[in-house]
Amino acid sequence: MNSNGLVLSRRQALRGLGVAVALPAFETFCSNSSLAAQSRAIGVTATGAPLRMAFMSIPNGVQQKHWFPDAGSSELKLNSTMLPLEKLREHFQVIGGLKHENATAGNDGAGDHARASATFLTGARARKTAGSDIFVGVSIDQLAAQAIRGQTRFASLELSCEPVRNSGSCDSGYACAYQYNLAWSSPTTPVTPDPNPGNVFERLFGAGNRDERAANFARRQNTQRSILDFVLEDAVRVRNALSNQDRRKMDEYLSSVREIESRIQESEKFGALPNPEVESPSRTPGSFSEHMNIMFDILALAFQTDSTRIATLLLAYDGSNRVFPEIGIAEGHHHLTHNQDKEDLAQKVAAIDQYYMQHYARFLERLSQIEDVDGNSVLHNSMIIYGGAIADGNRHSHDNLPVILAGHAGGRIQTGRYLQVEEQPMSNLFVSMLDHYGISVESFGDSDRRLAEI
Repeated sequence: MNSNGLVLSRRQALRGLGVAVALPAFETFCSNSSLAAQSRAIGVTATGAPLRMAFMSIPNGVQQKHWFPDAGSSELKLNSTMLPLEKLREHFQVIGGLKHENATAGNDGAGDHARASATFLTGARARKTAGSDIFVGVSIDQLAAQAIRGQTRFASLELSCEPVRNSGSCDSGYACAYQYNLAWSSPTTPVTPDPNPGNVFERLFGAGNRDERAANFARRQNTQRSILDFVLEDAVRVRNALSNQDRRKMDEYLSSVREIESRIQESEKFGALPNPEVESPSRTPGSFSEHMNIMFDILALAFQTDSTRIATLLLAYDGSNRVFPEIGIAEGHHHLTHNQDKEDLAQKVAAIDQYYMQHYARFLERLSQIEDVDGNSVLHNSMIIYGGAIADGNRHSHDNLPVILAGHAGGRIQTGRYLQVEEQPMSNLFVSMLDHYGISVESFGDSDRRLAEI
């Protein structure tokens, strides 16, 4: 308790009518002894700060000659696709030589896109079925989430920028559940991502059960009031107890919350862009670019407030034939990847790859600017995978996968380099990431050793 009679805790939240706004970790709230105690737990850095893991999936492979850095350079010499990451080169490493053997056809025939999504974070082979007897494996994010359950408000957060389909057949006899889910809590149970930024925002900042949150949201909409209006009195009380530095931190954070809330409200006024394959649900931004940015920003807030330490974000389902009018591309992405023998179409695939990369870079830059409880950045205290389980979209190859590992894991992993390893399962990387997370496993998926080089 401080001199104002306010009891401070590491998980301080502002509360009002139907609202619970989690706050970042403030130095005022934390003591060296509490951080030391945290440092002995799973999912924290050596300094006791939260250690985050996130996984972003891109569809249809990449235009490889524009993706990978210069292999002959001793420095990290970025190729055209990764130029948006130039200012962040000290915060990530590109890994070449990883594969997902279980995403290949084997005896199962066609269906590479569904297999790629199902295998990406599980390292396991999906049972070929379009029925309810789906079976693949537990994903790395859910293995970590199960290990730290109870430490955060949400054990994990699953997001998507695509409408989700969990029933029916989607790719050459594979169930849609394989293609639209990255997270699997058991071999038969996908953890369905939420494509609706408004819903995710309500989960993070609304109070009560689902019906209560919906009613409170409707009340705020009718009165055209922000969630912050409902916690103003509590915000003043907490702010008065903070140091000057933490007051600035709080003001910046609350401004971010209000800005995201305003963007969601604005985006909901417009319909979604046409999508010939599936209809978009309500309350999703009409602009795909804004949809990605809002999801990335919500995830940054969730990490900043330690609402969760584990997340997945499906930027687009594998096999997506989305068009990109924002960058002048009218042809579908999937169509283009199968016509890369034509140089003008190959250049369009490279432009789409860079388009996705721009949004990822924006997210990493945001994390690099958020100060964590130990004085480092949230990005420093993270491990963030970006990539997919298809390498070349034309050949549907699953070796030499496009993989970026951003963040420093609190100083435990190397960055600022192009790490080329002898061909090996991507699951080896996951075993090493779990090691750094404080979770010791003998194997994961199809791993055959640890990727100690990271």
